[in-house]
Amino acid sequence: MTQHVFSMAGKTVAITGASSGFGHHFAGVMANAGANVVLGARRTDRIQARVDEINQQGGAALGLPLDVRDADSAAEFLLAAEKQFGQVDVLINNAGVESGAKTYAMIDEDDWDYVLDTNLKSVWRLSKLFTERVVATGQAGGNIVNIASITAFRTIKGQFPYAVSKAALVKATEIMALEGAKFGIRVNALAPGYILTDVSRVLLESERSDDFRKGIPMRRYGEFEDLDGPLLLLASDASSYMTGSTIVVDGGHICAEI
Repeated sequence: MTQHVFSMAGKTVAITGASSGFGHHFAGVMANAGANVVLGARRTDRIQARVDEINQQGGAALGLPLDVRDADSAAEFLLAAEKQFGQVDVLINNAGVESGAKTYAMIDEDDWDYVLDTNLKSVWRLSKLFTERVVATGQAGGNIVNIASITAFRTIKGQFPYAVSKAALVKATEIMALEGAKFGIRVNALAPGYILTDVSRVLLESERSDDFRKGIPMRRYGEFEDLDGPLLLLASDASSYMTGSTIVVDGGHICAEI
């Protein structure tokens, strides 16, 4: 029974920003749990390589072009996923970017728009489209998982506006959960700590890396695999009575002394 509630068999999961980093890894986690997986990103060549890998291992995956900042692209992504596998049960809003190690006084309007449009506005856009499909098709609810960050709660200099977008995403998750409940839609967030990705590389491979790592109680940066269990919890029926929650996976960093 315990294993059954974590199963994703028969479910279709759509993942944004799936060409690298978390999204690339999450696609494998969901496929291994039995889900049909739809990967979306601008770098379609890297998506296809991951799709081929999953399908060769016996999974069911589809790669689609997706620019989360474009409304038409977002709509086409969800419709194509539905056409291939039927209703989309779970939307994982993973696409995210940063503007480099810049303070609020260093960024310009293009930096701000690029980060906020990708990290925050796209979540609203995809979630709205997903909700509209749930209502239009009469499916029995849905599940949205937003990928936030420890920077929503604790940050350092040079993470603006990335940290702003992730803090807003946590609040957006709560409001979406409150308003989506009447449609049977659950909305939760996963907030990873510092794990080496294209977004975090600037910090984690810098000369400050060793000192920064010592501030984490578990004295190590996270690995992609550290997120597998929490992600599977939120995406599966194991969290059927959870909505509006944010799970932080950071080695205790959030409760460490500053």
